[in-house]
Amino acid sequence: MADAMENLRQSLKSAPVIWKGDYPYFIHPITDGVPRMHPEVLESIIELVVQRIDWSEVDLLLGIEAMGLPLSAPVSISTGLPLVVARKRAYGLEGEVKIDQSTGYSKGSMYLNNLKEGERVAIVDDVLSTGGTAEAVIEGVHRAKARVTNVLAVVEKGEGLERLQGLYPDIRIQSLVKLEMDGESIVLLDG
Repeated sequence: MADAMENLRQSLKSAPVIWKGDYPYFIHPITDGVPRMHPEVLESIIELVVQRIDWSEVDLLLGIEAMGLPLSAPVSISTGLPLVVARKRAYGLEGEVKIDQSTGYSKGSMYLNNLKEGERVAIVDDVLSTGGTAEAVIEGVHRAKARVTNVLAVVEKGEGLERLQGLYPDIRIQSLVKLEMDGESIVLLDG
């Protein structure tokens, strides 16, 4: 596990930084899909995710479009659990739950399908910053009468994770690494 964490940390330390207006923005393949993802980094991330959750308490894995997909699919294969995806498109299937999400970066609707009453759900996503998307998805799962047991983000930045822990004390909410931007530098805050 130490090697896996070091692979993730090194990949973040070497991530390029661009400026969007006055805001420095790191670009990493797990959060943006570019630059190219090296298999050993993805394998390390999946190893860390699989080790961090008690899968005996989970019936269903939920990934969030778009960058949650490269994470949740291999986690589904590793755990043997079925996977559903929070999509940005409506399908009109019976039981579909519409959720409105708002983050510091975007606003829009997402849709949950094929959640069953009483199912225990683990949400795996790429980044948690404001917590707006995760909160909307948690509320959507609750409206479907399922229960979120875990939320795991690969990268945490900002105060969103702490805010969500206050809102949902019965859900285990965690990240693999926490970082902040200091100008053009990525500062890893844990470990």
